[in-house]
Order: sequence, then structure tokens, then C-alpha cells
Amino acid sequence: MAALRSTEIQVAPTAENTEPQEDKTDPSRIEVVSVTDEDLPTVETPTTINVSPLTSRSNTPPPDSSFEKHSDQVRNPIYDPQTQVPPSPTMPITKVQPFMNEEKTWHGRLFACRMELLFGGCVLVVVTLTLGIGLGVGLSCEGKFRCGTSSRCISISAQCDGIVDCEEGEDELSCVRLSGKSSVLQVRSEGEWKTVCSDEWNSALGVSACKQLGYARYVESSSLPCSSIEQDFQNNLISININRSGLQQAIKIHNASHLSKTQCSSGRVTTIKCLDCGTRPRFSRRIVGGNVSASGQFPWQVSLHFQNEHLCGGSIITSRWILTAAHCVYGFAYPTLWALHVGLIEQPVNGAQALAVEKIIYHDRYRPKGLDYDIALMKLAEPLIFNGYVEPICLPNFGENFEDGLICWISGWGASEDGGEGSVLMHSARVPLISTKVCSQPGVYQGFISSWMICAGYLEGGTDSCQGDSGGPLACEDMAVWKLVGATSWGQGCAERNKPGVYTRITQSLYWIHLQMEVSREGET
Repeated sequence: MAALRSTEIQVAPTAENTEPQEDKTDPSRIEVVSVTDEDLPTVETPTTINVSPLTSRSNTPPPDSSFEKHSDQVRNPIYDPQTQVPPSPTMPITKVQPFMNEEKTWHGRLFACRMELLFGGCVLVVVTLTLGIGLGVGLSCEGKFRCGTSSRCISISAQCDGIVDCEEGEDELSCVRLSGKSSVLQVRSEGEWKTVCSDEWNSALGVSACKQLGYARYVESSSLPCSSIEQDFQNNLISININRSGLQQAIKIHNASHLSKTQCSSGRVTTIKCLDCGTRPRFSRRIVGGNVSASGQFPWQVSLHFQNEHLCGGSIITSRWILTAAHCVYGFAYPTLWALHVGLIEQPVNGAQALAVEKIIYHDRYRPKGLDYDIALMKLAEPLIFNGYVEPICLPNFGENFEDGLICWISGWGASEDGGEGSVLMHSARVPLISTKVCSQPGVYQGFISSWMICAGYLEGGTDSCQGDSGGPLACEDMAVWKLVGATSWGQGCAERNKPGVYTRITQSLYWIHLQMEVSREGET
């Protein structure tokens, strides 16, 4: 199976549990793999698991060979397919845990025990519910909206209708989104996504829309001719209207009075901006050559430290939220054990000021034996101050596509070669996006690439992310604005022929990202 791109982890066998040992490679480059049980063959778990970059891999792995997930850093050519001897098959990896020092092995035992007990309890609960309620629950919600806590099914048309039908109110969340390259505002109404006309639109509604998207601020609203946006967003239209008294209190715009239309009275639709993002005000484009990143070149890059050591990368998406990979935090989602560093080019020495983490959330469908849903969010205890060296990267919009072959950038402090140690300096590299069709073909990653993944790199090898780069950004520039297209997830080895890097596809993750931010904002108000 595929291996995650994190740092090396060694698990020494004990009578009751396994114990993480010191990783001799860069702890930041964790390779993470998320594969569903149906995708993987049954394998026996070895008594000693080495999660650091594996030294023996075949270019075309058999079903039971392991893939390594790439961590935060990317390197320039480090593999020559013409001269390097192909590696041999490796043992299967069935579990990936974050790196920990030998001095802290008791933490490893404690966390491992806790996670085993938690996992066992969850499995028991799931089995009990399945037997008690029956499989009909899952089938009965087909074509309907399922309430998360109660598993109650409601009509799709009841979602975002202003009436709370679910116990936790989740049917009235995620009712607003930004779509297409122009960030067109859409509202869910009567079971469909409808583009908002600019008729009677105002900044107060813009503030409410940004809050529903999970942002703390609102920048501006503007309008575009309906004919200038993507065809998919021109058909279902809606106007939002609210009386002046209603503007004096917090509202959700999908609860306001609205009217479905076939065309906007003004002929224009609404676009909004909730965050100034995707810019590099302190970076000079005159800097060329080399693969060591320059100050301000990737101001959204974050170094995630677990127990005072770099483990993974991440990306700033708002002043409070950091996006990373689920495999970096799975089983170790304890905020007090993590610290974040921003605005760095060189890894800090001991005692450097770090940012505290308030909350860690990873996708509830992520599993260490799987490859899908490899995404997580970290919420900072205090908001960041943007200064040119620390800046957020823009999230893409719903329905936004990035063409195959588009040159993007990967960055981080991961290893410069498979099995190597991490870097003190941040490195970066240019990689092209690879179509799912090409990445899924035989000899590459046949059977492993899902809609939650996007590939980037070179089939001939040579440039790739590696251990310690996990969770870091795959950043693409679009009309002078940088957008987060992927988060470093997994791959086989580093920079091997026909084994490009695989990244979590952010456009597929937008619903989950905005939902977490919206729920968190509601908890603050």
C-alpha cells in the first residue's frame, strides 16, 4: 500500500504495544497514505515498522508494496532514472505514526494505548449500532440529507430552508459558497445552488456571507455581467432582499427574503471577497536560480512542530486557520503537543517563539490504512498578524479547475532524497499538474487515485516532495493570485520514475473546510 510522506518512525515491539523510536531522518517529511480497506490486500503487520523513507522500492509496486507519503519539503532533481538501480520491493506498511524521540517513548506507549482503546471502542459502537438499527439506515438516506448526530434523514429541499430540522442544526450550515474563477456568490435554496444577483445587494449582506463561509472579516463586494461567468453558474439565479431593520441584527443570508429568477434585473451577479490572500508583497521576482526558498517567497508556509521538532508542513488560509494533512495529526491531535512556526526560511533553534494551537480537526473519514480524506485543520490560539513575510494563501472556489500541465510550486523542510534527513533551510521546486487519467494508468498509481487526490511532478522523476513535506502546500498562481491547489499527502519514494507526488485535492475538500470554520465561528458568537 502507499506510504505517507512524513518523517521516519520506528516502532519497536513490546509485549503489549509498539513503541516509537527515534527517527534518523527528518521528522518533518512524513509520508502518509490513506487507502480504503477495499483498495488494499490483506497483509500481516510486521513486528517492527519503519515509517521513515523506505530504502527499497520497486518502480512498479506489487499490490502489497508500500507507498510513502511526502512531507513538507520538495527538492530539485535527486534521482537519475538512467543511472540509478531500481529499488527492490519493500515490506508492507499498515500503520503510520508521527515521529517521537526515544526520550519520550512513554508518551508513545500512552498515546498508542489510548488510540487502540479508542479505536476498539469506536468499532464496538459502530458494530452495535449497525446490528441494532440495521443497514436500512444507510440506504434510507439515499437522495436525502442525513443529520450527522442522529442519522435522521430529511428532504434535500429542507436543507438551508431557514428551519432547523437536525438536532445540531447541521442542515442550516454550508448554505453559502463561492464558485468559479471570479468568486461568484451562490446560496443553496430549494435543494439547488443558485447564483446571487447583484440587485439590492449591500455590504451588510456581504459581511453575513463571509461569516457563513467561516471568515472573520469581509473585504468587499462587486458585480459582474452574468454572461461573463461560467455557464454552469448562469442558469439558476436568485435575488436576496432584506428590510433595513433586519440588517441591524446578525442574519444568515439564505434565511433572508429571496426570489428565484431566470435572469437578474441588473443583468449582473454578485462576487465577494472575504480575505486578502495569495499575494507575496515582500518577495522580489528578480530572485532566480537555486532551490532554496527566499524570504517572503512562500509566506503561507508553516512548520508544524510536534514536541519541539519539525514534523510536517502546513498552509495559512486565514489568520486563525492552518491547513495540513490528516496523517500528520491522526492519533496525536492534542493541541498542547504541537507548536507552529510561521515566516521562516531556516528552522528555528531551541527556544524560538512558537504559536500555540487551540484546536485540531481532521476529516472523520480519514483512516491510517487509507489514502482518501487526508486533510486536517489547526486553529491557532491567537490570530496571526500579516506582514508580508506571513500571509494567507487563497483557497480555490467551487467548480474551479486547474489545467493539466499548469506549473505550480511545492515547498518545505523535508528530506532532499528518499531516506535522507530533513533540511534546515526551506527548499522549493516547480512541478506540473498531472491529469488523473495519466496518474491512474498502469505503471504509475493504477487503482489508487481518487477524486480526493491530485498528482503533480514529473513521470521521468527527479523533482518531488519527500519525507517531512507532508501537509505542505501545492501552490499555483492564477492571474497574479496564489491558490492552494493541494496539500502534500503521499507517494512512492521520492522523485522516482513514474511515481509523482500525490496531494489532497483542495477543491474536493472545500465543503469540509468551510463547514469546520463556520461551526467554529458559530461557537465563538
